[in-house]
Amino acid sequence: MKFESDKKNHKESESSDKDYTKPESGNKNYVEFKSGNKNYTKPESDKKYHTEPEPVKEPSLKIIGTAHVSDESVKEVRETILETRPDVVAVELDLNRLQNLEMEAAGQKPDKELNIREIIKSDQLTAFLASGFLSYMQKKIGDEVGVKPGAEMLAAVSAAEEVGASIALIDRDIQITLKRALNQMSFWEKMKFAYGLIASFFASDEDLEDIEKIKEGDTLAEVMEYFKDMSPQAYHVLVDERDAYMARMLLDLPEGQVVAVVGAGHQSGIKDYMSHPEKIPEITELLRIEVPKVSITKLLVFAIPVIFITIFLLAFLNGININMGLLQFVLLTGGLGFIGTLVAGGKIYSALTAFVVSPVTVIHPLLASGWFAGIVDAKLRKVSMDDLVELPKCESLREMWKNKLFRVLLVALGASAGTSIGTLISIPNVLWPLISKLIGY
Repeated sequence: MKFESDKKNHKESESSDKDYTKPESGNKNYVEFKSGNKNYTKPESDKKYHTEPEPVKEPSLKIIGTAHVSDESVKEVRETILETRPDVVAVELDLNRLQNLEMEAAGQKPDKELNIREIIKSDQLTAFLASGFLSYMQKKIGDEVGVKPGAEMLAAVSAAEEVGASIALIDRDIQITLKRALNQMSFWEKMKFAYGLIASFFASDEDLEDIEKIKEGDTLAEVMEYFKDMSPQAYHVLVDERDAYMARMLLDLPEGQVVAVVGAGHQSGIKDYMSHPEKIPEITELLRIEVPKVSITKLLVFAIPVIFITIFLLAFLNGININMGLLQFVLLTGGLGFIGTLVAGGKIYSALTAFVVSPVTVIHPLLASGWFAGIVDAKLRKVSMDDLVELPKCESLREMWKNKLFRVLLVALGASAGTSIGTLISIPNVLWPLISKLIGY
């Protein structure tokens, strides 16, 4: 279908009330333009790109579907922009990702401090790990074909500057996307997704040879269908919602010639939403992070401490000796928390911390042994922002294992997993004998 006419029918006039703010970028200056739902950047006005007036152009939209780690995609993007000289170049990026790509290309490192406590103690841990694994896989594939992840987006930005085009950042913030995906995924979907990520570490070189085939219709449809079958909720958030979001951002751009650079997996969905804009949800709905509904897992997290305390208390009040039960409980939860920390590669002091706090965290649903073990491990290893920067650059599991931040995150997960296993083993070995005595069985 031709989007020249679609774009013309759905356009809104450019607002005269423009709010300009300058983000803190790497070594390039951009002016972020926001009007309604727009996230739009323009090169600095003192740069002169044309010495002669440009001929009047008819409004049009060309969407380029790319493979994010393809050298051919980089060439196609650059050549298209230089040939068409559009008014606007739209890219599948948000402001943070653009700044990160620019800083990485310039060899710069973030100057902010890494707050490991906040990462471990908040809901960001799972999203952080998911983001890290995805970044790793993109880099792994990119290394195979000699192209850095996001190179085609940087090529689009660079070519836009050369022709004096404005730059529109049309993708949703990655943190919002990951949080929405994790909130909506079921427990089993998360397990399948985690398995898929881990299995991808062992992909052979043959699996990475035909990157260009990703852009072909049949192959792309198979890949997207597999992703949809593996995790329908994640597919909806990571693909469908972003298609709708980017379609709305494109429809809201000012009149003119537009070249949009997006991943091949989004091209069809964006076109469909732009053809039927009534299907696009409200932007506020796509940006809202819902509080997860109460699940069976969360009910168990709060119910287990209540059950343990109640059973021990009733047994004590009925004159039943609970000393052996308490000792078994401490050894099982603390011992397996200790083992889980060591298996994850934690320091001995981190493992001892897990042993001490595990029995307490079991009866306190708002605490986790992994928090304490992870924080102690981070302090011992002296984790820094450099470890965060280097994590996506790791080229093998061995290199990831040597990354101090990755080790700390594994320790946090290992300690919590060990404690959870100890808790489950305690139910038939500690609680059930006490319950049997209480009911006279």
